[in-house]
Amino acid sequence: MVHISTGLECIDECLSGGIKPATITLVYGEPETGKSTLMLQLSVNCALQDLKVLYVDCDNTFSTERLYQIAGRNFEAVAERIVLVKPADFREQTALIDRIEDYLVNVGLIIIDTFTSLYSARAAESPKTFSFNRELNRQLAVLAQTVKTKKIPLVMTSQVRSVISEQTSSLRPVATRVLKFWAENILFLKPSDFPQTIKATVEKAPQLVGEAVCYIQIGETGIRDTQLP
Repeated sequence: MVHISTGLECIDECLSGGIKPATITLVYGEPETGKSTLMLQLSVNCALQDLKVLYVDCDNTFSTERLYQIAGRNFEAVAERIVLVKPADFREQTALIDRIEDYLVNVGLIIIDTFTSLYSARAAESPKTFSFNRELNRQLAVLAQTVKTKKIPLVMTSQVRSVISEQTSSLRPVATRVLKFWAENILFLKPSDFPQTIKATVEKAPQLVGEAVCYIQIGETGIRDTQLP
């Protein structure tokens, strides 16, 4: 199976050609930084290879209208190849992942948007945060084994939380240690100092030494590379 392009030349180059089979990619960032738009853009690019996409919408925010804007004249063909699943709570997410192989016939990409939202909601209701963190780790272990054996890539998004120390404050993914342990590729999206421009930092990729920074813009038809003035 060929790589799946993000549609962003700079990021694809950092990832040695795009999203590779049998890998886990984490995309995290603040709201309105293009995480879900990027997930739809990846879905379109996968569907145009005549492969299905398993799209797990944990936030109940999947937008058919946004998909139409990105897919354009290919909308009907793309929509037919997207298998949309909407777990209502963390228990349903657990059940879905435990039987995820049932959904993977002719699937070329798994999207989970947002992987940590139902976990966060459940953890907020209970003092047993450790047990939910352990379950999240178990789910990722199942997913890692699945993508390796099926040679299918997984791309997941995460919310962020503020981490404040005596010297600095920073944004990190929810359940940072768990997510960063399992992800081969990590992409951090944040608003830049330039108008309507997102700073995309590739923090981790197999062939990458250090970090790489790309600048992108969100438009009506998706996300595109941009050059700084």
